[in-house]
Amino acid sequence: MTIVEVGLRDGLQNEAKTLTTSEKIELARALLAAGVRRLEATSFVRPEWIPQLSDAEEFVAELRADLERTGASASALCPNERGLERALKSGIKEVAVFMSSSETHNLKNTNKSIADSLELFAKMIPQAKQAGLRVRGYVSTVWGCPYEGPVDPARGIAIATSLVAMGAYQVSLGDTIGVATPKVVADVTRDALKALTPDQLALHFHDTRGTAIANALAGVLAGATTLDASIGGLGGCPYAPGASGNAATEDLAYMLEGMGISTGLSLSKLIEAAKLAARLVDRPLSGKLLQAGLPNSFQK
Repeated sequence: MTIVEVGLRDGLQNEAKTLTTSEKIELARALLAAGVRRLEATSFVRPEWIPQLSDAEEFVAELRADLERTGASASALCPNERGLERALKSGIKEVAVFMSSSETHNLKNTNKSIADSLELFAKMIPQAKQAGLRVRGYVSTVWGCPYEGPVDPARGIAIATSLVAMGAYQVSLGDTIGVATPKVVADVTRDALKALTPDQLALHFHDTRGTAIANALAGVLAGATTLDASIGGLGGCPYAPGASGNAATEDLAYMLEGMGISTGLSLSKLIEAAKLAARLVDRPLSGKLLQAGLPNSFQK
């Protein structure tokens, strides 16, 4: 099972406290020490939109040596062609495009309609690949929208399929406001795997209503092999009122390892990273393993 750590971007973008570049590097190194090998590092958006990520170039420049040392990879979100230009200059090796499966959220999050986003990415993804970058995709509000209510998940699957056809190697389906429940997650995962291969699909759950871990388990049992998670449960979306943090990386890894599913992650070092994250953002985090610690029979 592959866990993609999204705490450095999705996790920090909604925090009241903006971390310094050196603090982000400290957290990234703790995550790498815990065995994390896929990081969502930052976003090349306009600083006034997401000031918490305004140091994207500086952070990527400092992170590159740690990535080379560990063999890990890092991605950065690119909302438009200007973001892609910045990413190319930064030297990052992977970028991500993102959009929503509901029109209202897509408009508020990207200032574009769904059709306009797809038209833009049909240009950007080939450009990025021609420049030697890997491209990942994100589809938000797959199970529900804060503005429109319930969303037909078939729309998210159709968008994901289009992004893969454009050249994205993988697309993450997101429960942005945490409304999904395990049965519908299992159904959607099975439907998505009719159009995509397991390595082309990832799942991304927010824990707004306490169902993120249960939803992740349902997705895994239905065939998913890649999950997004955030250290300590950091996270939230500035354009999704009420959305809380992601599934906590350490909680997800604890569940999977306890089931005999290897993640390649050290649980004890993930707890250390979660403690560091809580100290850096200066508030308690929601991760359950962070709060309770490892049982004596499960020290790893």
